Amino acid sequence: MVLPVFNWPISVYYEDTDAGGVVYHSNYLNFFERARTEWLRSLGISQTALLQDDIAFVVRRAELDFRKAAKFEQNLMVQTRVIELKKASLVFHQRLVDGDDVCYCEGTILVACVALSKMRPHAIPPFIAQEFTQGAS
Repeated sequence: MVLPVFNWPISVYYEDTDAGGVVYHSNYLNFFERARTEWLRSLGISQTALLQDDIAFVVRRAELDFRKAAKFEQNLMVQTRVIELKKASLVFHQRLVDGDDVCYCEGTILVACVALSKMRPHAIPPFIAQEFTQGAS
């Protein structure tokens, strides 16, 4: 089964860069986080409602491959797809690319679903799992 890809545009702001106008390494994680959040939002999934139900998604592991320096004022795209879905975790593959599909950074991010009050694994709600495997943008 080919899972859907979610695309989210990112503009590189001055605050994202170092003194040389190059994106600071940790900001790629911020770009990827924003794209995952916007994907949830586009699917009609409210993180506020999840938190009220004592459910949260937390990054458990992140592996990044920095391929090319992104720079101030670039307009790029974060491509996000789920590559593994388990009972209480998701693995995302994310790429930051330009309009020519040149990859600046790619990563594999393991996100766990937890009961926030206990910080213990919690099954991903079925409606969310279904959206990630069937909902495309």
